[in-house]
Parts: sequence; structure tokens; C-alpha cells
Amino acid sequence: MFIEGYTNRGFAVSGSLVVGPCAVLPRAILQWNVSDRAPTCRPALRPLAEILVLGTGDRVERLHPALMKHMRACGIAVEVQDTANACATFNFLMSEKRLTAAALIPPRSSLARLAPAASERESC
Repeated sequence: MFIEGYTNRGFAVSGSLVVGPCAVLPRAILQWNVSDRAPTCRPALRPLAEILVLGTGDRVERLHPALMKHMRACGIAVEVQDTANACATFNFLMSEKRLTAAALIPPRSSLARLAPAASERESC
């Protein structure tokens, strides 16, 4: 799986278009309902990922310390970045054959359109 591009509406992942936030696992793409009440995808990550790359939109957002502690206790390292950098980091880690997952929120400021042509998307 590789992230091919993104817009403010979603992501292009290995030839598939995903609208809205998503979780990218080594062999699956899931839509992600981001909210304080939504369950996290932590159980889905075990044992599929040793690293979770979290793209928090236009800027880096802090995660709750309890969530970070829980992820470490589960043996999952978490890297929090803005979405553009998270896409690039995910692709790099996947190219290194690392067990990697990404949870991505589309950036609000992206001016690109969600379109099938790669030349019309922002590349990661």
C-alpha cells in the first residue's frame, strides 16, 4: 500500500480513492469516523503495525497522553505529523518493509481536486 496523493476531501491509496479521514493498514483501507466518541482503531492495529503514523491535517496536533501511553504499552510507536508529512513518512516506512499503519485526516487548506489523474493531486 502506498499513498499516491491527497486533497482536502480525501486520499488516493494504491489506486483507490477514499473520501474523508481514513486508516491505511498494510493490506486494507478503512474509513475513519474521527470524533471524541468514536472508538479508536487500536485493536485493528495489533499485530499489523509496529508504527502508527498519524496525520492530523494542516498542523501537528497533540494526542492525549493516555492514548500515547496505551499505544506504547501495546508495542506500537506513534509518529504524529501534519498530513502531508505523514503521507511521505508512511510511504517511506512501507518502502523499507516496516509494519506500518497510518491514520490520516485530510488537510483543510489543500486546493487540489479529488481527481483520477495523478498530475492533478498533491503527491506525498
